[in-house]
Amino acid sequence: MTKVFLRKKIAHRIANGHPWIFGNEVEKIDGEVNAGDIVEVYYADKKFCGCGYINPKSQILVRLLTRKKETINEDFFYNRILSAWKYRQQIGYTENCRLIFGEADEMPALIIDKFNDYFVIQTLAYGMEVWKPAIVNALQKIFNPKGIYERNDVPVRELEGLPQQKGFLSTPFDTNIIINENGLQFHVDIENGQKTGYFLDQQDNRRAIQHIVKGADVLGAFTYTGTFEIHAAHYGAKSVLGIDISENAVSKANQNAQLNGLENIVHFEALNAFDVLKVWAKEGKQYDVVMLDPPAFTKSRATIQKAITGYKEINLRGMKLIKNGGFLVTSSCTNLVQPEMFLHTIELAAKDAGKNLKQVVFNAQAADHPIVWGMENTNYLKFLIVQVCDK
Repeated sequence: MTKVFLRKKIAHRIANGHPWIFGNEVEKIDGEVNAGDIVEVYYADKKFCGCGYINPKSQILVRLLTRKKETINEDFFYNRILSAWKYRQQIGYTENCRLIFGEADEMPALIIDKFNDYFVIQTLAYGMEVWKPAIVNALQKIFNPKGIYERNDVPVRELEGLPQQKGFLSTPFDTNIIINENGLQFHVDIENGQKTGYFLDQQDNRRAIQHIVKGADVLGAFTYTGTFEIHAAHYGAKSVLGIDISENAVSKANQNAQLNGLENIVHFEALNAFDVLKVWAKEGKQYDVVMLDPPAFTKSRATIQKAITGYKEINLRGMKLIKNGGFLVTSSCTNLVQPEMFLHTIELAAKDAGKNLKQVVFNAQAADHPIVWGMENTNYLKFLIVQVCDK
């Protein structure tokens, strides 16, 4: 087996458990190097570091799969997926969950979402693409699912020398399904929806709004298919308006409202949140609760400041629309904006808006997307509820 030897000076994260090894951290390689091959990795003092897959086309040269000297084969992937499933069962995530969350489940660059009896897979690195048949076989053995679909239509694959693609990995099935969440039903478009079709990472946070929305007039921006807004209506809101720039998302959101018999309380309109929130604040519109769940504003360190400016601006505008003593519900899924930075940005927005804030809830993503200490990229979602009061 090809052996990779690390330099003396490497990032502490490798020794501390992080699986990424960049090309500039490697001193030498003994043996052939073919994209996707399994290699052994050693520290500069020749001590064993781990086994993983290599790709010379990627900035991340090696992604470690294990710190043990063990064989990487079909059984290895079967056991890893089975272990991840047992963990989800232990913490109470069985019907819908993120079954594999990449590095957090010691399966770097692999995402598997479970929507009751259907599975959606993303293999985001060459090494995982090689093992895709083994992964599919493991899912078939463990779950005997109704269907498996790949959503590899993501640009990051091109950095690995892989094409973007999507399609069935099982017998074809109707990719428009309905799932249950918190006593509600939602349409999921596995084939064409965002990411894997539905954002499971907010499923716990959607319950967190239940007390603050009772009897409230609620505004939701960046609603996508309306999950937060429909939860608000379900939890007793007086009226709910959801806005999103995507006409297709708004259409799906209104379908979800009808599916739950809540169309008389909640409705959705296709509007640009950045534009209308500013106009509505000037017009003096006021809501008891404003909810903001924007997409990631950056995926590059070079544009973090631009992202922070965007988060500050949208939250400032949201705060100006909230009645004195009302609530702001706000999120960020940009993993490069760490929790402290996000909270500081909200603080600056409140200062500029002339508001005092009282924290009600500050959460990360649902626990089926586990956070591993020392791996910043696993701690990506920030979810905040604050009471907003005039100074």
